[in-house]
Amino acid sequence: MTTSLPLEEAAEGFATLADRLYGGDSFEGVYDAICKAAVDVVPGCDRACITTMVAGGQPQTEASTDDIARRIDELEWEVREGPCVDAMLSDRFECDSDITRSSAWPRLARLVVAETPVRGMVGYRIRVGERKVGALNVFSDTPGALTPEGAAVGAILASFASVALTAAAQNEDVRNLRTALSGNREVGKAAGLLMATHGIDDSSAIALLKTASNELNVRLSVLAADMVSDHNERVELGGASV
Repeated sequence: MTTSLPLEEAAEGFATLADRLYGGDSFEGVYDAICKAAVDVVPGCDRACITTMVAGGQPQTEASTDDIARRIDELEWEVREGPCVDAMLSDRFECDSDITRSSAWPRLARLVVAETPVRGMVGYRIRVGERKVGALNVFSDTPGALTPEGAAVGAILASFASVALTAAAQNEDVRNLRTALSGNREVGKAAGLLMATHGIDDSSAIALLKTASNELNVRLSVLAADMVSDHNERVELGGASV
């Protein structure tokens, strides 16, 4: 489990993720790499899974770090509530860092506490192009370990997942897939900051960045890098607004 990892340091974890992703360009490889990366780069994360909707609108766990994460995914769909259900069916984002208290998902919380060591959960929507295809679930065994900063890193990771899966869907080769993620690293970080700070989805965050880029006549990657740098300076000075 990663207990403390500032956003600027998380970039190193994403670089490692890029190396993991490009042993192959299959969906299965991307799903597995994203789940493993969540444990490495999201503060407070002990386990993770990715769920998609398959033919007939049925949920399917595509990858998980362990059986506990997979079991919680099953429980979510049995009771039809939880971070994954919210992300996939209603586009809602919610982080519950301590499900032993007044949880947003009371039926799920009771089952998870009874059957597993997990005490905190958050879910993020994943898209392939314009299609909403699934969700990344992040779980913590420690109450309160999933902080707002950790949730922001998770949002960035979900943005990376969308980029990687879109590339895989388009059958890009390993080199092009690597370039796609590398070129979007700062953009993904900036989008994640906007999502976490303003409570907007990934499409809205990217749209805001593109609009600002056009109006300021500044390349998107440069604008994103400046935004992330500014955020880091604010954090160092004691503020956290974006």
